[in-house]
Amino acid sequence: METITYAFADGIAIAKRNVIKIKRVPEILVSVLISPIIFVLLFAYVFGSSIEISGGSYREFLISGIFAMTLIFGATLTGAGLADDMQKGIIDRFRSLPMSRSAVVFGRTASDVIYNLLTLIIMTLTGLIVGWRIHNGIGNALLGFGLLLLFAYAFSWVMAYVGLLVPSVEVINNASIMVIFPLTFIANTFVPSENLPTPLRIFAEWNPVSAVTQAARELFGNIPPGTSEPTAWPLQNPVLYTLIWVVIMIAIFAPLAVRRYKRARAKT
Repeated sequence: METITYAFADGIAIAKRNVIKIKRVPEILVSVLISPIIFVLLFAYVFGSSIEISGGSYREFLISGIFAMTLIFGATLTGAGLADDMQKGIIDRFRSLPMSRSAVVFGRTASDVIYNLLTLIIMTLTGLIVGWRIHNGIGNALLGFGLLLLFAYAFSWVMAYVGLLVPSVEVINNASIMVIFPLTFIANTFVPSENLPTPLRIFAEWNPVSAVTQAARELFGNIPPGTSEPTAWPLQNPVLYTLIWVVIMIAIFAPLAVRRYKRARAKT
């Protein structure tokens, strides 16, 4: 118990260090606060003028998908931050300190929850401005926000492991785009999955990004009246399917990331 307590305290100290970087690196603040506004406005007014949702508003359909996509992209901060620390030799300095070996990785993922929370607040306010509304009560809405943050936190462990593998920040940025773009676009984030060609539709239905988006829409009350029930099990049980993926990602990649951190060396 004492070891866990020390590891938690060390992790919180590292998380504070990462959050303080916002003051010292204003570009992070721009990424956290400005990019979500651009995403919401761009997709709401570009796609919103060309796509119709039967019985509902496309902007209300869209916002949950934007939430999911932006938070997943935000998880790349975890990998990029660790890759940067590795490249600069900061990881080796951390390892010379009397602190828990898991604290650095835990602190990095924990601090990015704060980044994602700020992003979610900004996107929510922007969404309300462009016409998005919550129709299912504040309690369910908070559950929806919590599920989005939890999924993004789990995904940040994947990116933490990748960040400790790659040689530079540039590599993880390029690699994450190649993976995250298909994952977020071949989903029900921007168009209903039933509108996709059969191979893409099947992938989208079992894509965890579709599940967390569907779960958020249901909890926010953004499913248009008269919408047909999904036929795929993940979209029929989106909350459960999302939680299954959360457990899988953390159970696999948290130990892998900690183990990789113990073995990693500065990359110059």
